Parts: sequence; structure tokens; C-alpha cells
Amino acid sequence: MTDKRKPNETDREVGVVTRAKPKTKKPSMYRVLILNDDYTPMEFVVLILEHCFGKSREEATRIMLHVHNFGVGVCGVYPFDVAETKVAQVLDLARRSEHPLQCTMERED
Repeated sequence: MTDKRKPNETDREVGVVTRAKPKTKKPSMYRVLILNDDYTPMEFVVLILEHCFGKSREEATRIMLHVHNFGVGVCGVYPFDVAETKVAQVLDLARRSEHPLQCTMERED
């Protein structure tokens, strides 16, 4: 049997190309916390909660009272970058207003 192919032709294989879907996972979420102190006025904390976290007056007051009574309160839960920005905003506004208010974030389990 003679081979009738030209010398530079190659055999072609037929197959199915499959693409593996990349496995994405949800971003880690972080709680933004406000800490109680004896010097920051309650009304200022309410204003921070309204301005930085978009809370209503009633919800902001409820969170502020929780912080006052228990020493710490959750302002919201966000992805890392958003939580970090919120903490920076709170600390900046507190420093500009000469209040020692502390705000931090912790990873949610």
C-alpha cells in the first residue's frame, strides 16, 4: 500500500475541548466594630453610624446604646476592602472632630 500523503501534511486528531470552570469562592467578610469610650459624645457616634454606614436614626441609636452598654457594637459586615475603608473613614472623622473614638474590624467566622 502506498502512502498518498504529501510529505508536509500531518495527521489531524478530532477531539472535544473542555474548559474547566474556575472555582471562585466568596470573599471573606469582616465585621466593623465601634468601641466604647468615656469621652466621645453619644450623638457623634449616632452621626458616624448614619453618615459612614447608612443607618437610620433609630438603628444608629440602637447600635450606639449597645456600644455604650456592652463596650462594643457591630456597625456592619463587609468584604475586606470595604471594611478597611469604613474603619479609616470613622477614624478620620473622629480625629478631625477631636474625639478618641476607636473603630476596628475582625474577620467573620
